[in-house]
Amino acid sequence: MIEIVRSRNLLWNLTLRELRAKYRRSLLGWGWSMLNPLSQMLIYSVVFGAIFGVQARVGDPSGIDTYGLYLLSGILPWGFINLISGLGLQALTGNAALVTKVKFARETLVFSEVLFSLVQFSIEMSLLCIVLLFFGSPLLPWLPMVVLLMVLLAIFTSGIALILSIGAVFFRDLKYLWTIVTQIWFFSTPVIYDPARVEEKISGFWYSVYHWNPSTAFVRSFRHVTFDGRGPELLDLAVLIVVSFASLAIGLTVFGRFSRRIAEEL
Repeated sequence: MIEIVRSRNLLWNLTLRELRAKYRRSLLGWGWSMLNPLSQMLIYSVVFGAIFGVQARVGDPSGIDTYGLYLLSGILPWGFINLISGLGLQALTGNAALVTKVKFARETLVFSEVLFSLVQFSIEMSLLCIVLLFFGSPLLPWLPMVVLLMVLLAIFTSGIALILSIGAVFFRDLKYLWTIVTQIWFFSTPVIYDPARVEEKISGFWYSVYHWNPSTAFVRSFRHVTFDGRGPELLDLAVLIVVSFASLAIGLTVFGRFSRRIAEEL
């Protein structure tokens, strides 16, 4: 951790590099950051909303029942998890020349991707909050809670990204395996459906697994704050704080355990 602090200037420069290079020479620039979640929202709205007749629950107390906004309030947090996972997989392997030739805290490569993605996530969440305010969500007093949830999600995903980055160095097939894992993880998270329908059909151990899946708790909390316009459940918030810092601690431990062999494996 001390080496990471000492490498803070490098972390800053790596983050700036990612920000400058992301949409360089593109016509819409950072506008592209919203096109992917908006396209997903449109596709799921047509398939599940228009064709299968899935409806959003009514926001409490916002009263919003627009399925597209319900989707977007779940797609954005999940998209951040998915983005960080993908960037974490290539954080080390994609910078092999730098890793093998320069001595520095390799964790900064992962954290720079997290910070870069957090900027993009902030833009997306800001636009979502503006739209929800226009539709009548009383989320304005809860904006600090939105920021807190974003920070916790960044901490949680940092731990996952650290583990994936080191895993991709020793097991190159991990990126293909992780594609399958994320597909399962996505559909086990209530992004495109109301979790109440699932919870009615499961009980006992599987209910606990589903209900306390970290991504489920994050999506549930983000929806409470944005779509509903109220605070998250206190138990959810407590669990997310513990899970987020536990994820980061485990990620740093695993990364530190294998970091000495990174250069020779690359």
